[in-house]
Amino acid sequence: MQLNLHRAELTVSAVQPRQYPQTGVPEIAMAGRSNVGKSSCINKLLNRNKLARTSSTPGKTATINFYNIDNQLFLVDLPGYGFARVSKEEQARWGAMINTYLDKSPRLRGVLLLVDARHKPTADDVMMYSWIRERFGEVTVVATKADKLGPTKLQEGLALIRKTLDLGEEDTLIAFSGEKGTGKEELWQEISRITGVEL
Repeated sequence: MQLNLHRAELTVSAVQPRQYPQTGVPEIAMAGRSNVGKSSCINKLLNRNKLARTSSTPGKTATINFYNIDNQLFLVDLPGYGFARVSKEEQARWGAMINTYLDKSPRLRGVLLLVDARHKPTADDVMMYSWIRERFGEVTVVATKADKLGPTKLQEGLALIRKTLDLGEEDTLIAFSGEKGTGKEELWQEISRITGVEL
Protein backbone atom coordinates (compact mmCIF):
# COMPACT_ATOMS: atom_id res chain seq x y z
CA MET A 1 0.00 0.00 0.00
CA GLN A 2 1.45 3.33 -1.04
CA LEU A 3 1.36 6.51 0.99
CA ASN A 4 -1.42 8.96 0.09
CA LEU A 5 -0.05 12.41 0.93
CA HIS A 6 -3.49 13.97 0.45
CA ARG A 7 -4.57 12.25 3.66
CA ALA A 8 -2.52 14.24 6.13
CA GLU A 9 -3.63 16.04 9.27
CA LEU A 10 -2.39 17.32 12.60
CA THR A 11 -3.70 14.64 14.98
CA VAL A 12 -2.49 15.82 18.36
CA SER A 13 -0.24 18.38 20.03
CA ALA A 14 1.22 16.60 23.04
CA VAL A 15 3.17 17.69 26.09
CA GLN A 16 3.32 14.34 27.93
CA PRO A 17 3.50 10.63 27.01
CA ARG A 18 -0.14 9.80 27.75
CA GLN A 19 -1.11 12.18 24.92
CA TYR A 20 1.03 10.46 22.28
CA PRO A 21 -0.90 8.56 19.57
CA GLN A 22 -1.35 4.89 20.48
CA THR A 23 -1.92 3.58 16.97
CA GLY A 24 1.24 1.53 16.44
CA VAL A 25 2.04 3.61 13.33
CA PRO A 26 5.79 4.30 12.85
CA GLU A 27 7.05 7.77 13.67
CA ILE A 28 9.91 9.88 12.35
CA ALA A 29 10.75 13.08 14.22
CA MET A 30 12.19 16.39 13.10
CA ALA A 31 14.62 18.11 15.44
CA GLY A 32 16.40 21.42 15.06
CA ARG A 33 16.92 24.83 16.53
CA SER A 34 14.12 27.37 16.58
CA ASN A 35 13.37 28.98 13.20
CA VAL A 36 15.38 26.37 11.26
CA GLY A 37 12.36 25.66 9.06
CA LYS A 38 10.77 22.47 10.39
CA SER A 39 7.22 23.67 9.67
CA SER A 40 8.14 24.79 6.17
CA CYS A 41 9.77 21.41 5.56
CA ILE A 42 6.63 19.57 6.67
CA ASN A 43 4.40 21.75 4.52
CA LYS A 44 6.58 21.21 1.44
CA LEU A 45 6.78 17.45 2.00
CA LEU A 46 2.99 17.24 2.24
CA ASN A 47 2.24 19.76 -0.55
CA ARG A 48 0.39 22.03 1.87
CA ASN A 49 0.76 25.71 2.57
CA LYS A 50 -0.46 25.95 6.13
CA LEU A 51 -0.81 22.47 7.65
CA ALA A 52 2.18 23.15 9.90
CA ARG A 53 2.06 26.68 11.22
CA THR A 54 5.10 28.75 10.32
CA SER A 55 6.11 31.85 12.20
CA SER A 56 8.71 34.56 11.82
CA THR A 57 8.98 34.51 15.61
CA PRO A 58 11.20 31.64 16.81
CA GLY A 59 10.07 29.53 19.73
CA LYS A 60 6.38 29.35 18.83
CA THR A 61 6.19 25.56 18.77
CA ALA A 62 5.87 24.61 22.44
CA THR A 63 4.30 21.19 21.93
CA ILE A 64 5.18 17.94 20.16
CA ASN A 65 3.01 17.96 17.04
CA PHE A 66 2.03 14.63 15.44
CA TYR A 67 1.08 14.77 11.76
CA ASN A 68 -0.78 11.64 10.63
CA ILE A 69 -0.11 10.72 7.00
CA ASP A 70 -2.60 8.24 5.56
CA ASN A 71 -2.72 6.31 8.86
CA GLN A 72 0.66 4.83 7.88
CA LEU A 73 3.21 7.33 9.18
CA PHE A 74 3.54 10.11 11.73
CA LEU A 75 5.80 13.09 11.05
CA VAL A 76 6.60 14.44 14.50
CA ASP A 77 7.56 18.10 14.86
CA LEU A 78 9.60 18.66 18.04
CA PRO A 79 9.90 22.07 19.74
CA GLY A 80 12.88 24.03 18.48
CA TYR A 81 15.84 24.23 20.80
CA GLY A 82 18.36 26.97 21.50
CA PHE A 83 15.98 29.93 21.48
CA ALA A 84 17.31 32.49 23.94
CA ARG A 85 14.27 34.73 24.30
CA VAL A 86 12.21 32.28 26.31
CA SER A 87 12.99 31.84 29.99
CA LYS A 88 15.51 29.32 31.27
CA GLU A 89 12.61 27.51 32.94
CA GLU A 90 10.73 27.29 29.64
CA GLN A 91 13.83 26.05 27.83
CA ALA A 92 14.31 23.39 30.51
CA ARG A 93 10.65 22.33 30.20
CA TRP A 94 10.92 22.01 26.42
CA GLY A 95 14.18 20.08 26.78
CA ALA A 96 12.58 17.65 29.21
CA MET A 97 9.57 17.25 26.88
CA ILE A 98 11.82 16.44 23.91
CA ASN A 99 13.99 14.04 25.92
CA THR A 100 10.95 12.21 27.28
CA TYR A 101 9.53 11.71 23.79
CA LEU A 102 12.86 10.56 22.32
CA ASP A 103 13.37 8.11 25.18
CA LYS A 104 9.80 6.85 25.64
CA SER A 105 8.21 6.46 22.21
CA PRO A 106 8.42 2.81 21.12
CA ARG A 107 7.31 3.72 17.59
CA LEU A 108 10.12 6.19 16.87
CA ARG A 109 12.11 4.91 13.88
CA GLY A 110 14.47 7.82 13.40
CA VAL A 111 15.13 11.53 13.88
CA LEU A 112 15.87 13.98 11.06
CA LEU A 113 18.28 16.72 12.16
CA LEU A 114 17.49 20.03 10.50
CA VAL A 115 20.23 22.67 10.34
CA ASP A 116 20.39 25.98 8.48
CA ALA A 117 22.54 25.66 5.33
CA ARG A 118 23.70 29.27 5.80
CA HIS A 119 25.21 28.85 9.27
CA LYS A 120 27.67 26.71 11.15
CA PRO A 121 25.84 24.11 13.28
CA THR A 122 25.50 25.14 16.92
CA ALA A 123 26.65 23.26 20.02
CA ASP A 124 23.02 22.16 20.46
CA ASP A 125 23.04 20.76 16.90
CA VAL A 126 26.24 18.82 17.63
CA MET A 127 24.72 17.43 20.83
CA MET A 128 21.53 16.37 19.02
CA TYR A 129 23.58 14.77 16.24
CA SER A 130 25.53 12.76 18.81
CA TRP A 131 22.33 11.58 20.48
CA ILE A 132 20.73 10.47 17.19
CA ARG A 133 23.93 8.73 16.11
CA GLU A 134 24.16 6.85 19.41
CA ARG A 135 20.49 5.82 19.31
CA PHE A 136 20.10 4.89 15.64
CA GLY A 137 23.65 4.40 14.36
CA GLU A 138 23.21 6.91 11.53
CA VAL A 139 21.91 10.42 11.03
CA THR A 140 20.01 12.10 8.21
CA VAL A 141 20.88 15.81 8.25
CA VAL A 142 18.64 18.20 6.34
CA ALA A 143 20.29 21.51 5.40
CA THR A 144 17.33 23.88 5.13
CA LYS A 145 17.01 27.21 3.29
CA ALA A 146 19.32 25.96 0.55
CA ASP A 147 17.64 28.33 -1.91
CA LYS A 148 19.09 31.30 -0.01
CA LEU A 149 22.61 30.43 -1.21
CA GLY A 150 24.21 30.31 -4.62
CA PRO A 151 25.79 27.03 -5.79
CA THR A 152 29.31 27.82 -4.53
CA LYS A 153 28.18 29.15 -1.15
CA LEU A 154 25.83 26.19 -0.73
CA GLN A 155 28.67 23.71 -1.28
CA GLU A 156 30.79 25.64 1.22
CA GLY A 157 27.92 25.56 3.72
CA LEU A 158 27.41 21.82 3.27
CA ALA A 159 31.14 21.22 3.74
CA LEU A 160 31.07 23.23 6.99
CA ILE A 161 28.09 21.20 8.23
CA ARG A 162 29.91 17.94 7.44
CA LYS A 163 33.03 19.12 9.24
CA THR A 164 31.30 20.61 12.30
CA LEU A 165 29.05 17.61 12.89
CA ASP A 166 31.83 15.19 11.88
CA LEU A 167 29.42 13.25 9.66
CA GLY A 168 30.17 9.56 9.20
CA GLU A 169 30.14 7.64 5.92
CA GLU A 170 26.75 6.12 6.77
CA ASP A 171 25.19 9.54 7.42
CA THR A 172 23.14 11.39 4.80
CA LEU A 173 23.21 15.15 4.12
CA ILE A 174 20.38 16.62 2.03
CA ALA A 175 20.22 20.21 0.80
CA PHE A 176 16.56 21.22 1.13
CA SER A 177 14.40 24.21 0.27
CA GLY A 178 10.92 24.71 1.67
CA GLU A 179 10.42 27.40 -0.97
CA LYS A 180 11.53 25.60 -4.12
CA GLY A 181 11.23 21.97 -3.10
CA THR A 182 14.92 21.21 -3.59
CA GLY A 183 15.73 17.86 -1.97
CA LYS A 184 12.09 16.92 -1.43
CA GLU A 185 12.16 13.61 -3.32
CA GLU A 186 15.49 12.64 -1.80
CA LEU A 187 14.16 13.35 1.68
CA TRP A 188 11.04 11.26 1.07
CA GLN A 189 13.23 8.37 -0.05
CA GLU A 190 15.17 8.65 3.22
CA ILE A 191 11.97 8.75 5.28
CA SER A 192 10.72 5.65 3.44
CA ARG A 193 14.01 3.82 4.01
CA ILE A 194 14.15 4.70 7.72
CA THR A 195 10.52 3.91 8.54
CA GLY A 196 9.86 1.08 6.11
CA VAL A 197 6.76 2.90 4.82
CA GLU A 198 6.27 2.54 1.07
CA LEU A 199 5.93 5.75 -0.91
